[in-house]
Amino acid sequence: MIGKINNLVTTDLAALESGQRTFLLVLFYTPFHIVVSVIFLYVILDWSVFVGVGVMILLSFLPGIVTKLSHKVQKEKMKKSDARVQTVTEIVIQAQVALDRINDFLSKTELLDAFSGATEYTSLGSGYVSPNVIGIRAASFSWDKNTHGTETPGRNSRNFKLCIKNEVIFKREQINLIIGQTGSGKTSLLMALLGEMHYVPMGPNSMVSLPREGGVAYHAQESWVLNETIRNNILFGSPYIEERYKKVIEQCALERDLSLFDAGDDTEVGEKGITLSGGQKARITLARAVYSQAAILVLDDVLAALDVHTAQWIVEKCFKGDLIQGRTVILVTHNVALAAPIADFVVCLSVDGGVLSTGSLSSALAKDEKLSAEIAKESKALEKGDSDINMSKPDVDGPKASGKLVVEEEIAVGHVGWTALKLLFSNTGSSVVGLIFFWAINFGFLFISKLSIILGYWVLALWAKQYEISDPSEISVPRYLSLYAAIYIFSVITVCIGYTVFIVGTLRASRVIHKLLIDTLLRSTWRWLDITPSSRIIARCTQDIAAIDTNVVMLFNHVTQMTFDIVLKFFTVIIMSPTFTIPGLLVGVIGGWLGQVFMRAQLAVKRELSNAKSPVLGHFGAAISGSVSVRAYGAEEAFRQESFLRINRYTRVTRTYWNLDEWVTVRAELLGGVFSAALAAYLVYGRQADASDTGFSITIAVSFSTMIIHWVNSFNTFEVQGNSLERLHQYLLIEQEPKPTEDGIPPAHWPSSGDLRVEDLSARYSPDGPEVLHNITFHVKSGERVGIVGRTGSGKSSLTLALLRCILTKGKVYYDGLATDSVNLDALRSQITIIPQVPELLAGTLRENIDPFGQYEDAILNDALRAAGLFSLQSKTNEARLTLDSAISSGGGNISIGQRQIIALARAIVRQSKLLILDEATSAIDYETDSVIQESLRKEVAKDVTLLTIAHRLQTIMDSDMVLDAGRIVEFGKPSKLLENAQGFLRSLVDASGDKERLHAMVVDNSST
Repeated sequence: MIGKINNLVTTDLAALESGQRTFLLVLFYTPFHIVVSVIFLYVILDWSVFVGVGVMILLSFLPGIVTKLSHKVQKEKMKKSDARVQTVTEIVIQAQVALDRINDFLSKTELLDAFSGATEYTSLGSGYVSPNVIGIRAASFSWDKNTHGTETPGRNSRNFKLCIKNEVIFKREQINLIIGQTGSGKTSLLMALLGEMHYVPMGPNSMVSLPREGGVAYHAQESWVLNETIRNNILFGSPYIEERYKKVIEQCALERDLSLFDAGDDTEVGEKGITLSGGQKARITLARAVYSQAAILVLDDVLAALDVHTAQWIVEKCFKGDLIQGRTVILVTHNVALAAPIADFVVCLSVDGGVLSTGSLSSALAKDEKLSAEIAKESKALEKGDSDINMSKPDVDGPKASGKLVVEEEIAVGHVGWTALKLLFSNTGSSVVGLIFFWAINFGFLFISKLSIILGYWVLALWAKQYEISDPSEISVPRYLSLYAAIYIFSVITVCIGYTVFIVGTLRASRVIHKLLIDTLLRSTWRWLDITPSSRIIARCTQDIAAIDTNVVMLFNHVTQMTFDIVLKFFTVIIMSPTFTIPGLLVGVIGGWLGQVFMRAQLAVKRELSNAKSPVLGHFGAAISGSVSVRAYGAEEAFRQESFLRINRYTRVTRTYWNLDEWVTVRAELLGGVFSAALAAYLVYGRQADASDTGFSITIAVSFSTMIIHWVNSFNTFEVQGNSLERLHQYLLIEQEPKPTEDGIPPAHWPSSGDLRVEDLSARYSPDGPEVLHNITFHVKSGERVGIVGRTGSGKSSLTLALLRCILTKGKVYYDGLATDSVNLDALRSQITIIPQVPELLAGTLRENIDPFGQYEDAILNDALRAAGLFSLQSKTNEARLTLDSAISSGGGNISIGQRQIIALARAIVRQSKLLILDEATSAIDYETDSVIQESLRKEVAKDVTLLTIAHRLQTIMDSDMVLDAGRIVEFGKPSKLLENAQGFLRSLVDASGDKERLHAMVVDNSST
């Protein structure tokens, strides 16, 4: 959807704008021009003019047929290019296709159900609802309207249904928990309240209500942050109140994090919060909700991404703090044991999307044996652990860095360089011979075709002259007519050959440039991706590539043709009227001067225009990805106004661009008119000449003067559009990861084991950035399980990136005895599997996501899904259950994050790498399923597979542990040894968890086995 919207915003609106500019020309000017021309011709030629008019009328159906064919082809092209903006050539057809696509998007895009506009709260249903009620009664909800109809849901549909047969009424000004297994519909219940799902009443008293009068704040399960500073993300448009802001920072455990950033809360978080850890994003998003004045806080699994200490701090300081008092909190969580002391009301959901129980936690435990057993295991009596989070405030006395992450887009000045133009010209042939052939054929046949046209004019003049010097009966009309026709047929043939060679060559150049761009982007460094917004990359891959495919090559061909035309016509004018040699040169000089003035302004404006589009696309992307949060906060108008500001800047630059074009056109037409009128007056009154010679000279002169101005305009436009070549050339020079070499190919049997040895490993994200890992040394034998723990910013994820050589490293890493810095990156990364906290899925079936290359039987894939815990979450009778043939939308948007993590885990099991890294891979999964997965990993994963697990759940990492703090290893060893240290970091985590008996038992069991 985001790709389609980007395409509509770029290509289709630009096409509509282009059609609008020529609307008056097509509708009024052209018909008027035809009528006036016919009248003048009638005065001169009498009734014979109507022969030509008749031919025009007879042939008028041909453009219609061509237009329909072009329209059909254009629609198909645009349908296939929603991921890449394309510019079309025919203005009228372009506008028509664009209108069709925009109309389809506006009329056929599925919208949210409308809310009642007469109330100040979100309320759907027929019965009376008190404005203070938060809840649902006798209603079902689905993600797709077709789910309730007879149509088959599409690939992107979410088949899950949430059914509230009785009612769920949440408690005002209290903390309400929503609990249940993975995939039971906890997030869907929040979405139903927020109006993000389609509502279908199940009875006369059906209703769904969420009062909006006091405001609603929302924390998404997948934390959403803007590409702004940390402070702006927390304020989210609210006024800055220092006392409240500092209190929020403290209660959300952000003080220590801010102290780690050189710029504190002025640090830019990057696109999608790329500079932040999952826990930091979660707490910044929570801080946004807490800082707001909203009376209702809707929080989706905010504790999942936090370690034990931080989660306890949030519960004790935030949820029990004064900023939450008197506000309604609806909290989805898997960490029931930790959240139990703050729960005033609990809603427990069943795996089929229904409500299992409502009321107190004890009533929920009484009706759910699995949940009761889980809580009993988790905590017999949850004791408050003394958090040793370093809450010291950042040192604000020293100099503060700017915190700016995203660099300003480079804007070149002056003419487009030859290196950029050579990017196009040198790729029109596959070899030197191919290049010579391309340019010789292209230039040669264009020259011959233009010369043929002038010869055609000369034949007409010669033919007319015969009527002045000979008797008309003696003139052989067939001879002159056949000669004239032969010349033009020859001209058409040469033009066709030249165009064919030109199209083949430029298409090859476009393919080569596109491939170079994609290869460069895929090999760009992580740091470059950090500081470059994706909207800029999208602009390069869409509008700039489209310009190469169409505008640049067509303008170049146009300029080439006109160059030959001007040279030939200039010499023709000189031969016929030598007196006008100097005026002809003067016209060229004045035209060149106008072109220089025009180009200096136009080139700068075009560069600004190219750069003005990226912020528009970036804002669109951010608004779409965070649309639920934007609507929940009621920030639609603020986002709309910000979007208008960015669009206005873009349209202002666009208007300037086209106004400059009109400026030079007016002056060019005036210059051409003066030259043609002067030559005509001279030929008619200033010298004795035949009428045929005079007509021939005036025809060539008028064409010459007009052509000069058009040449200047087209050449300048070509150079302006050539800015796209310049922008693409810049991206071919970006930071690159090392390319594969012959020496970097590892042995065929590598790796035969998961042995991992790290010696003095240090790492940083940029050459001038601080080290994030400091002289780390450890050895993990093949088949060992290592849990990596540490607080936010301790370097856990940085360690995984260093192992994959995604960031700059020093020291040595040996994987199965082979130094990883001596292995090609593609070979190294293909032998390591990492599962991130929020995995990405591809659009297709579940089978295609687990086995993209179709290498395994269904039995193996189902075994992997079973080992990953998917089948334990769903019954065979559940209509919404996932199977290998289930459709998965792009990114996995039609399933829960927990289910995405399970699918990614199954994919890793199938892949059978010797080194498997789980980076918070089960954070969105309930504890019972997590236990099943951990047991499956112990049994299903081969004994020689090394498993590195980053997790906040201690039972997930109780096999073996490495403790990181500030980029250094502070503890490493068997849990049984680490727990003996009463002052140790792992011991403090276990003691603070309230589940230390079970964790100690797990350590004993693992040691015995």
